[in-house]
Amino acid sequence: MTQVTNWIEQLRERQRTGTSHRVTLRTPTQNDRQEFLDLMRHSEQLHRPWIFPPLNDAAYHEYLRRITQNDHEGFLVCDRDNRIVGVINLNTIVRGAFLSATLGYYVGAPFAGQGLMHEGLLLVAQHAFAALRLHRIEANIQPANERSKALVRACGFRLEGLSPAFLYIDGAWRDHERWTLIDPRASLY
Repeated sequence: MTQVTNWIEQLRERQRTGTSHRVTLRTPTQNDRQEFLDLMRHSEQLHRPWIFPPLNDAAYHEYLRRITQNDHEGFLVCDRDNRIVGVINLNTIVRGAFLSATLGYYVGAPFAGQGLMHEGLLLVAQHAFAALRLHRIEANIQPANERSKALVRACGFRLEGLSPAFLYIDGAWRDHERWTLIDPRASLY
């Protein structure tokens, strides 16, 4: 718990001091459609078999519709030139005593391995805990997806266990490991 507490304090200090990052977050819009789709089409081999992001106009429109619902938030991770680097989503946001969300994310192939998604995920975690007042965010990752597990591990997530046949992906029910990050605050608010 101490490691997570220290990590949360570091995030809060960055926000207070205005420390710059190599990335910013912004909400996807219809104006991002072409850049987003081009990047995702170019990154198809990197994403498969783990994730299947929108690759056409209809799928992108559905993605925009989904992230405007009360239980979802979507973020584009952008570099200093405002190019889309990747995507991070907070899904199935639950309020009340649970205060939790699941996490989805994917990077564009030209930006993989540069630490930009690491910075983006830290910013989304800060947003989830500080702005949305969530207590827990959970990433569900297929056991063989080593790059994704390395990302969440580097961001302070902890492995909680295995969920057999958890999500239907690429024509089959896939096992997933549950990785979580918990805000250490002692109350609901």
